Amino acid sequence: MTLSLDTSWATSSEIAQAVGTGQTTATAVVDRALNVIAARNSTLNAFTTVTADRARAKARAVDAATDKTKLPLAGVPFAVKNLFDIEGVTTVAGSKINRAHAPAEQDQPLIARREEAGAVLVGALNMGEYAYDFTGENIHDGPSRNPHDITRMTGGSSGGSGGAVAGGMVPLALGSDTNGSIRVPSSLCGIFGLKPTYGRLTRARSFPFVASLDHLGPFARSVPDLAVAYDVMQGPDPEDPVCDQRETDFVTPQLKLGLEGLRIAVAGGYFRQGAFPEAVEALGRVAKALGATKDVDIPEAARARAAAYVITCTEGAALHLERLRKQAGDFDPAVRDRLLAAAMVPSTLVVQAQKFRRWYRAQMLELFKSVDVILAPATPCTAPKLGQQTFVLDGVELPVRANMGLYTQPISFIGLPVVAVPVPLTPLPIAVQVIAAPWREDVALRVAFALEQMGVCAAPRPAL
Repeated sequence: MTLSLDTSWATSSEIAQAVGTGQTTATAVVDRALNVIAARNSTLNAFTTVTADRARAKARAVDAATDKTKLPLAGVPFAVKNLFDIEGVTTVAGSKINRAHAPAEQDQPLIARREEAGAVLVGALNMGEYAYDFTGENIHDGPSRNPHDITRMTGGSSGGSGGAVAGGMVPLALGSDTNGSIRVPSSLCGIFGLKPTYGRLTRARSFPFVASLDHLGPFARSVPDLAVAYDVMQGPDPEDPVCDQRETDFVTPQLKLGLEGLRIAVAGGYFRQGAFPEAVEALGRVAKALGATKDVDIPEAARARAAAYVITCTEGAALHLERLRKQAGDFDPAVRDRLLAAAMVPSTLVVQAQKFRRWYRAQMLELFKSVDVILAPATPCTAPKLGQQTFVLDGVELPVRANMGLYTQPISFIGLPVVAVPVPLTPLPIAVQVIAAPWREDVALRVAFALEQMGVCAAPRPAL
């Protein structure tokens, strides 16, 4: 007997409970997901690879498990940005050049940890080339399309991840965030995203962009889904030299602790400048719901963003220098030209940026002695049109590709944990960042859960 379960929009917990109690099977759930992907991907262009045979084999293994109730993600389909190694699949990282590489020999550890919890990988997702992108537009695979309006961007570089979850193709996805590549797609696609503390989740066997800034993290359509997906991935990994060895901090049981005792403030100054009305409205709704009346100024946020740019472009250029020398014509020109320019940045500027980074981190840690959570916009606006080159902020015309991370870069620059919470405005959603002190993902997720319970934040269902 199987339960009629619309897995396009079911939560992970609903799927896992139905599979665990025998109301349906992992095989039925995965077959349904593969059918939905086949029907919607030609429109949304979220997937670049569908691992159907592997998924069906894994689903059968879940169905054969003796006690499926012990698997918190039993039968739950998920997909990963195509910079994660998947055994037997070439890790393209959104590029043309990597397609000549041999297939990966082993799964990225976060994939393995999810599958140990009963989840089922169904494929790899579209992304900006080498993760140097905020739009979700890939010249090799085509743009990811926003499920709320297919003429608009998903955001990047984890654009396929945002589109796949928002579009009901999978309930969970994984992406990466260097300067905002989880939070920007979460905002434009109207879903929840978690950028953990730098070093919290292992990045081993994923294609890097900027080693000193790269994070990996989950997307979901609800906070409990986000929390359980995060929990099953925690743990040390000697393969990633920055992966912290502290004990696993399970956050799912803490979601219902509420807001009592939490000191919540709103970022002022830099984070109020240039935002479109929709970003201001979303931040206002969240702040009002939480009773956050205190404003805090994050010191030198504009300089932090500038320093993040220096570190990003120079580390990225160093990583790709040999490819730039030998295969420059195979790059997206927009990516290539920024990397080539970065290769000429004087080392003295990089040293200054790193010195400033240490100072800035110390200032932020001092700030977190008086507050537990800081609220800030996630993006300056809702999803721009595909192909849109510029928008106007404070009367100044600025490039879209470079400036969708206006409010995210000063935060990831020092590795703070952030939950992007979607506010379902009409006609398009937009997110707010819930920022916590290092290693306090639990606090950020508690606040996000409270906002979801209040009905202020939710992942709106698109009309597909």
